[in-house]
Amino acid sequence: MSAEVETMFFTGREKPWHGLGTMVENALDSREALIAAGLDWTVIQKPVFTQDGVLIRGYYANIRDYDGSILGVVTNRYKVVQNRDAFAFTDSLLGEGVRYETAGSLIGGRKTWILARLPERYIIQGEQIMPYLVFSNTHDGSGAIKIAMTPIRVVCNNTLNLALANASRVWSIHHTGDTVAKLEDAKETIYRANEYMAELGKTFDVLSRKKVTDAVMKEYVEMLLPIADDASQTTEKNVLKQREDIVLRYEYAPDLKDVPKNGYRFINAVSDFATHSKPLRETKNYQENLFIKTIDGNPIIDKACKLLMAA
Repeated sequence: MSAEVETMFFTGREKPWHGLGTMVENALDSREALIAAGLDWTVIQKPVFTQDGVLIRGYYANIRDYDGSILGVVTNRYKVVQNRDAFAFTDSLLGEGVRYETAGSLIGGRKTWILARLPERYIIQGEQIMPYLVFSNTHDGSGAIKIAMTPIRVVCNNTLNLALANASRVWSIHHTGDTVAKLEDAKETIYRANEYMAELGKTFDVLSRKKVTDAVMKEYVEMLLPIADDASQTTEKNVLKQREDIVLRYEYAPDLKDVPKNGYRFINAVSDFATHSKPLRETKNYQENLFIKTIDGNPIIDKACKLLMAA
């Protein structure tokens, strides 16, 4: 198994981006998902001592109960959010009957995530866009709890997680203060999710009215993937190959054949490239890094959107 992915499950008959984990036939409820993802464990906190037995005040070790793994050392201000609390929050957020499509842990349990589909369905530009919510958490003190919107264009399974000026796609909850109270504010999360999807629809409407000729499209691709003056021949060759990949997706992708040559078509071609193309150098963790971009955002998609909106 990958050096990053520790445990996880996925639904459906086809292996998803990670190609790892336990396949289940149908999306699960929270208790089933917790077990299938290997997340049915608890974080306990213990005092930290020096090697000669001196207590280090103000610090605790976060330890996984079932195997004693040390997940991280945190200050006494850090509040643990258990995996079961994360699922309970998502249950309360999405309502009775929510089904989870994937969940798991990375880096020996230090990072965990849940991916669930929101119950609303959106038709944007005549296409079905399904909104997913990603809830990610860390047990090592390295980051905040993050909640992220990840819209998926159903026809091609592309992510359309654009950074928008007027609506947040990602929001955070820090591991300090009353984290339980923060997590219980599900109404605010639903409001933000709906606000983001509404703004996404407006953005796609603007993009659909921006005509993109073949010549302009190639200019955008060159701006997205520039070649430095001092680039080596190998680097230049690789970038040219990536440029050609985006151009081919824009011109010939089956799911775009009925979409006019406009900004909406271009952003989907870039998203298709970012979501599905393999890197020129395939590292052992590139799929996990791609999933992390589902949460944090993909720079090339955001750059393409900025180019189009500025035109």
